[in-house]
Amino acid sequence: MGLDFEYNPGQTPLDPEEIDGLLIDTISTRGELDEFEQQNIEEAVQWVLKRRLRPDQILREAFICQLHQKMYGDVWSWAGQFRNTEKNIGIARWRIGPELRTLLDDTLYWVEHNTYPPEEIALRFKHRIVSIHCFPNGNGRHSRLMADIIIDKIFKQNVFSWGAANLVHQGETRVTYLQAVRAADAGDIGPLIEFARS
Repeated sequence: MGLDFEYNPGQTPLDPEEIDGLLIDTISTRGELDEFEQQNIEEAVQWVLKRRLRPDQILREAFICQLHQKMYGDVWSWAGQFRNTEKNIGIARWRIGPELRTLLDDTLYWVEHNTYPPEEIALRFKHRIVSIHCFPNGNGRHSRLMADIIIDKIFKQNVFSWGAANLVHQGETRVTYLQAVRAADAGDIGPLIEFARS
């Protein structure tokens, strides 16, 4: 398939076998791919909005995978399935399941015991799941939607604005976002919380 993919900083390149999972033959550029993915993501958001979800339903591996499938299932054959390749970011692929289960257990504990303020719980979850990098593609967008689901469905607060910009495309807002993610990598979650509400 002759795809013209250019990757922005912070985006994970797809392996050839992952590119072979593209379900829409007419896509030939990154821009076209982004459009189809965004349409699919908007359908996933509508699916989430219609559901009543408890913390124990949201914080489950099955829901994590189902959400990714809803976000990308019209575009990629591997949507909702853990990656089988090593990436330039994230943990070794064989550790995805155990690390995700630990994160889900930790987050459920944080929710039940008010360990952190609600926004911090949602964004600590977002940061850790994207660092695990469960899927071949879409981990950043999936992690942001998960943070929105946690803050909305569990804590009944407004979803995050994420800088009120498209974070897929390179620009000043994406640079600020990636700086906030790197600060969280170094143990300072504050800039990510501030960015998410900007």
